[in-house]
Amino acid sequence: MDEPISSKAETPLPTNSDQGYSVNGDEPMPDLPQNPADSSSSDSDSEDDESNQNLHLQSLQSQLSSNPSDYDAHVQYIKILRKVGDIDNLRKAREAMSEIFPLTPSMWQEWAEDEASISTGPEALAAIERLYERGVFDYLSVSFWLDYLNFIREYDPLVQDCATSGIKKVRDLFERALTAAGLHFTEAEKLWEAYRDLEKSIYQTIAETDAQAKEKQVQLIRSIFHRQLSLPLSNMSSTLEAYKAWEMEVKQECALDTESNYSDGVPTQVATTYQRALDMYNARVQLEDQISKQDLTDTERLHQYIIYLKFEQSAGDPARVQVLFERAIADFPVSVDLWLDYTCYMDKTLKVGNIVRNVYSRATRNCPWIGDLWVRYLLALERSHASEGEIASVFGKSLQCSFSTLDEYLDLFLTRIDGLRRRISSGVQLEDALEYSLIRETFQRASDYLSPHLKNSEVLVRLYAYWARLEINMGKNLDSARGVWESLLKICGSLSAAWEGYIAMEVELNHINNARSIYKRCYSKRFPGSGSEDICHSWLRFEREFGSLEDFDHAVRKVNPRLEELKSYKLQIDDSENPVKQNDRSKRKLGGDAPNVESPAKKLKDSAHGPKKVTEKGKAQLENVDDQTGDIRGRVKKLDDISDQQMNDSIQEKGKVYNDQCTAFISNLNLKVTYDHLRDFFQDVGGVVAIRILHDKFTGKSRGLAYVDFSDDAHLEAGVAKNKQLLLGKKISIARSDPKKGGHGTDKAGAGKRFESRSSKESHKGNEQPSGVRRHGGNSVDLKGKNTFAVPRNVRALGWTTDKPKTLEQDDEKPKTNDEFRKLYFKG
Repeated sequence: MDEPISSKAETPLPTNSDQGYSVNGDEPMPDLPQNPADSSSSDSDSEDDESNQNLHLQSLQSQLSSNPSDYDAHVQYIKILRKVGDIDNLRKAREAMSEIFPLTPSMWQEWAEDEASISTGPEALAAIERLYERGVFDYLSVSFWLDYLNFIREYDPLVQDCATSGIKKVRDLFERALTAAGLHFTEAEKLWEAYRDLEKSIYQTIAETDAQAKEKQVQLIRSIFHRQLSLPLSNMSSTLEAYKAWEMEVKQECALDTESNYSDGVPTQVATTYQRALDMYNARVQLEDQISKQDLTDTERLHQYIIYLKFEQSAGDPARVQVLFERAIADFPVSVDLWLDYTCYMDKTLKVGNIVRNVYSRATRNCPWIGDLWVRYLLALERSHASEGEIASVFGKSLQCSFSTLDEYLDLFLTRIDGLRRRISSGVQLEDALEYSLIRETFQRASDYLSPHLKNSEVLVRLYAYWARLEINMGKNLDSARGVWESLLKICGSLSAAWEGYIAMEVELNHINNARSIYKRCYSKRFPGSGSEDICHSWLRFEREFGSLEDFDHAVRKVNPRLEELKSYKLQIDDSENPVKQNDRSKRKLGGDAPNVESPAKKLKDSAHGPKKVTEKGKAQLENVDDQTGDIRGRVKKLDDISDQQMNDSIQEKGKVYNDQCTAFISNLNLKVTYDHLRDFFQDVGGVVAIRILHDKFTGKSRGLAYVDFSDDAHLEAGVAKNKQLLLGKKISIARSDPKKGGHGTDKAGAGKRFESRSSKESHKGNEQPSGVRRHGGNSVDLKGKNTFAVPRNVRALGWTTDKPKTLEQDDEKPKTNDEFRKLYFKG
């Protein structure tokens, strides 16, 4: 946005013969065809320029039609239209821009000058005056006020003829100008001087014989001098000298009647107020110098304005503070902090309805993207008892703006609803009849706009709770209130707060059965955090306080299994998140004196090969706990008492068996990644059922690997699509877990190891563990293919002996199944 023009030296006033008068020296529409003969003569260069300008105009028209809020395009469009002299389109372009943006004083001056250069008849005079009135509203500019005043003095016939109505009109206009800018430290003296010149010219028109009228006019001029000398303005000493000279000129016969009433040619009272104003001037002159420096950046200048404003606020003169705010706004029209401070100061200090409303209107035109300004504007309108039509108009404009956060839109809706509620409830007779249907419509409008963005948020729950309460208290419609809650449950049904709010309303209205039916609908739902447990406990508490014994017993029968289910699920989650603690708990439960039980596979092997001496090392190996799975040493049954299904069941009891088909394997994780990080990472994907991070068996620290279970294949595909994205500064790898192909994810924390057959050649590379064991960081085992017995790491199953060299056929032998063991055992 262009900044207002700076102050310029006052130029001689134009005369009626000046078709294009200008106070600031600009040529009005220099390319307007003043003479048709001249406009008809053009060369090839001008034709090329005209062609380029037309193309540029078409481009700008297309740009503005697609984006009416393009400020720079508006400025360029007006500039070119003014250059080519297209008056009709120029008017339309200026009107279109002024509807969206405030125009700078220089733009208003050009507009008024262009209109004055065309015609100054009675109708044109009124239209130009309206332009000036609109211009003085946007920004404070002393030069623009002078332009306005000079136009009236030169072109208004009543003022030219010194008619009583004309003199009153121009005097009122000067007083308005002094109210707006009479305290401007550096430029106000120009207004005061122009005002004195007006009254002096009127004095010259009074007949010499009318002594009374002349004396009255002298008092008016003297009063203007006294008012100016009491203010801290620039060139105070020059003003004082001018006052002395004028007094000597008109009152030579009684210039110094008594020394007690005059001091240095000035009345004592005037001298006292002048000295006070001089002291105020000296206190501010350095601050004025700081904001007037030419080498300051915008940030530095704005900072100096803020320092100056704090000084004026501490001095306690609201009029001076307001003028300084206006000066700062003129230099920085889109400074949000300035407008917020200005409007806040006006609310607290002046509290004058029309003035405050005008400030807010300008603030929202300069910074329409700030929701807080619109909210304060609505409140200011309500305080000043504005009409419903004006408030509704401002609210409608605010919703057309683009704000940075949804909270700003929510505040706007709530402010509008609050205002309607207060005005309807006050009982005061208003010009516009207000009905509750306005509140319902505003709530519905807020819901339509915010619900898609605030789904499953407590903010939306509070909005709907407010709506339902007003439906009961003001709308007197219980069915509508219930409809509000039912609508909310369709949007936020996964939040316990939505159900609790619905229940609270029914309980408050003493509709116990309805509240109980809502509990029955929601107690079995799964809510985030502790919401599920809270709902269950809330139902029991409700029945204890409001229900019969039968109702309480029924609730207990429903709630207790649900609480046990939730407790079990929570323990499973805790175990998967803390594997070290899980192993410690198992050890503490079993104790350190578990009996040594020989595995069934070992018994079969010993019976087939005869008695064999067991060394101390072998005993230790049998007694060891599997360091990968944490299984209890020796906790097995006889082989002939165990079926394949029983073996599967015993393995599944170790932990939940997950579906590998909807699981993603994640590697290259930052070791600081937690479950919350992964949950947030896949939040946009959704469908996450479980998360398991693999930990080191000794330290419990993350190994940088994890599994994420999804509810279905679609969510899994979306999760895998996030492969190579950053998480805590590292690009993580995400792949589908496919155990059938031996890919990632063939084992899971809490689900166990996976045993696969390998050649005996591989098994001979170190005798520490049997072949077929693929070690991962799990805490239990998982089986693949035919079930083989889950033997400890240091004990080999039957058929895996190294007592003698193996043939090639024996080298390819696979571990035997349970059925093969039985056949071998009962062979004899």
